[in-house]
Amino acid sequence: MLIIHHPAAMTAWAKEQAKAGRSIALVPTMGYFHEGHLSLMRTAARHADVVAVSLFVNPTQFGPQEDLAAYPRNFERDQAMAEGAGVQVLFAPEAADMYPAGFCTTVTVGKELTDQLCGASRPGHFAGVATVVCKLFQIVRPDAAVFGEKDFQQLAVIRRMTADLNLGVEIVAHPTVREEDGLAMSSRNTYLAPSQREAALSLSRAIALARKMAAEGERSAERLTAELRDFIHSFPATAVDYISFVDQDSLRPAEEIDAQTVLALAVKIGGKVRLIDNGKVLA
Repeated sequence: MLIIHHPAAMTAWAKEQAKAGRSIALVPTMGYFHEGHLSLMRTAARHADVVAVSLFVNPTQFGPQEDLAAYPRNFERDQAMAEGAGVQVLFAPEAADMYPAGFCTTVTVGKELTDQLCGASRPGHFAGVATVVCKLFQIVRPDAAVFGEKDFQQLAVIRRMTADLNLGVEIVAHPTVREEDGLAMSSRNTYLAPSQREAALSLSRAIALARKMAAEGERSAERLTAELRDFIHSFPATAVDYISFVDQDSLRPAEEIDAQTVLALAVKIGGKVRLIDNGKVLA
């Protein structure tokens, strides 16, 4: 597996692939790989001739009080895991090369997609996401890019940006990968103390409860939200950031749920660990 650090070298590699007639699939990541990341890499291999994985903890998507400095990192471990998954190139740039002195351009997607859900409590987050993904698309020049459905709002934002800017990249969505107990895989799960693991399951179990209530005929988003809030707060040291029923494409809030409705959740565990999850409520 080739390791590339500088954006210009990455683009040169991409041009060589195009000249040879090989398609590229990109998996953008912030590292500290787990089985969820590896699933994205294996999916990418089915969509192109070669797979490139970017490993970059993007500073512009973190707020001033967020966990940029503490975000888990282990480059050697990630390198070995990516190579084991059959990745052809690992692109691991430095922040100073991605955002050199004088950098002042930001990609923003309309507030109807970015000001609610995670965007309500993380102002500027999705501008950071859109900017870095746009840059990665320009640097790596992929034919396809694979993103996990766990980051549901991020996926919607990237799809909109890619379409609006005619970037010509196929956006491939990969279903959320879960632990055996149902917890959605996330690098931030490493922050959980053993005593907090049960509380973290409140998210996936809330989705299961919503599906049960919907199967029994409940369609009111307001009544479902109230029930789920009480359910999540029945777990120790949980604080709901949001419980939202939204349209899967527009992210508009739903008053009555249907087959297009997604339940999106964000919950803080122990006051510090913020986890997200989502799922369809009706088949």
